[in-house]
Amino acid sequence: MCGIAGFYGTRYIPDETVQATLKLMGRRGPDASGVRRFAAPSGRHAVLLHTRLSIIDLDPRSNQPFNVGRRWMALNGELYNYIELKQRLLSDGASFRTSSDTEVFLAAIDREGWDVLDRAEGMWALAVYDEVDGSLTLSRDRFGEKPLYIVRAVEGLYFGSEPKVLFELMGGRLAVNREHLCRYLVNGYKSIYKTKAGFFQDLEEVQPAGLLRVDADGKESELRYWVPAYRPRESMTYDEAVAGVRDRLIQSLKLRLRSDVPLAFLMSGGVDSNTLISLAKRICHYDVHGFTIVNEDERYDEREIVEQSARELGIRHTPVPITPDRFLERLRELVRYHDAPVFTITYYVQWLLMREVHDYGYKISISGTGADELVTGYYDHHLMHLAEIKGTARYQETLDAWRRYVKPEVRNPFLGNPDLFVDDPLFRDHIFLNNDGFAAYLTRPFQEPFVEERYAASLLRNRMLNEMFHEAVRVILHEDDLNAMYFSIENRSPFLDRELFEFCYSIPTAHLIRDGFNKVVLRDAVRGLAPDCVVNERKKTGFNAPVLAFLDTADPAVRAELLDDSPVFDLIRREKIAELLAKRDLPNSESKFLFYFVNAKMFLEEFAA
Repeated sequence: MCGIAGFYGTRYIPDETVQATLKLMGRRGPDASGVRRFAAPSGRHAVLLHTRLSIIDLDPRSNQPFNVGRRWMALNGELYNYIELKQRLLSDGASFRTSSDTEVFLAAIDREGWDVLDRAEGMWALAVYDEVDGSLTLSRDRFGEKPLYIVRAVEGLYFGSEPKVLFELMGGRLAVNREHLCRYLVNGYKSIYKTKAGFFQDLEEVQPAGLLRVDADGKESELRYWVPAYRPRESMTYDEAVAGVRDRLIQSLKLRLRSDVPLAFLMSGGVDSNTLISLAKRICHYDVHGFTIVNEDERYDEREIVEQSARELGIRHTPVPITPDRFLERLRELVRYHDAPVFTITYYVQWLLMREVHDYGYKISISGTGADELVTGYYDHHLMHLAEIKGTARYQETLDAWRRYVKPEVRNPFLGNPDLFVDDPLFRDHIFLNNDGFAAYLTRPFQEPFVEERYAASLLRNRMLNEMFHEAVRVILHEDDLNAMYFSIENRSPFLDRELFEFCYSIPTAHLIRDGFNKVVLRDAVRGLAPDCVVNERKKTGFNAPVLAFLDTADPAVRAELLDDSPVFDLIRREKIAELLAKRDLPNSESKFLFYFVNAKMFLEEFAA
């Protein structure tokens, strides 16, 4: 896990600018740094920058930029199946001077071309310069675990792991994209990746599963090396689905436990993290250390189930209490580091958790990101499942179980109607909840209808794929990466595995929800391995906290700070925020909006001055 940056074009980047950029990348790679300059045949200049967080082969021989044959690479990420790829390359006559995954990855590209990306299992953002043809190639992993930003300028292409490093190379910031800020304020975090727009004008990302090549004359070409799809195997039995998930998840976890430094596990009371911890402990025989946020709000308090799970599994466990101390000060520091608003309060809380992981000396964390989108995890999934099985023999028992177990837990006002998607399969007002009311907070009109990509004919699977690639997982991965990198930690997500994904999206939809349980194939895949208290828990608590647990809006000093003159009030009506702050209790949607406001305020104060 590292930081990368660079430029390809007609400009020569001064050495002092390069060194300043490397310094900015220090949190991503505190263990080593490197630079390599090139002169393309066309007279263009190329420079690759790298800062290293040493994870595999800790020796300096694996520092980057790294060279194999005609190519040089700067890589942020991990190639998990590097041992298997290395064995094939060795049988083909290759030789290696390190035991790193970086060398294997570049050797495979050098020998087999870019088709090797389809066989690579890992997370990456990479830049490869070819000294023979003068081309630069950028690529990103399938799910977008690792970030890679680009700016196209008259003089050439800038790229890097964070906006700040591009700005340093460019010699100045880009303008804030106020339209995107309005999108975030009104429609919330699920709208952030609905378009290619970002929080700065003209700042883009290389897309997940994308390859961007710039030739010696500056001409660009783009392609996707992998396209997700739902391909159901209707003959698959339920038992085959359970066994297939178990086998592929174990294999994914084994790959992601490969490391020359110890790993920590992020632990909640949910089935996702406990599945990974149970398999690591009982199948992989790993010495697990779990870290859990302790929440005083009873809606999000999972202490009892977490402590019971830790006892049954016999793992080391560290609870991390959350406190409101220095909330506004710390949040501003986080906004400054993220180069963006923090997307949800969950990721302020998770930042506190990562600090504890760092303080214990870990350089890797394991998280359960992606399980909800693989095997169902949200309340609207139940209703879409009901719509898809209506008219079948299983419908009535599924409906009865939903009424008994699920409906009492649902707080979203739209999701208490079991026929919601039977009556209107296109209904999505529950996603951008109350956005018309939040639009009224703005000083200018903003309205953007909900849209989603078409991946599958299945209502449920299409929804889940949109959550995976646009609405939920992309958001989580962005925040996971930045919070981890703030503390020089690499975050790994075993549910985001190509073979596991493709198997889960071959399971017939009818197998996904039973007896009021979502993720039923995952639950049964670890039954007997994970504690029953977790496997049999239907309630979805979520890793969350209310904003008023951190923000004392009754404190005159807090109110004065939030209502003080700020560029945010060019976008938002100050009197509406004053009304919001006067409320002693906030429903979930208003709590989220208040958090969005505070972040937008800080973001504009830091980046629009």
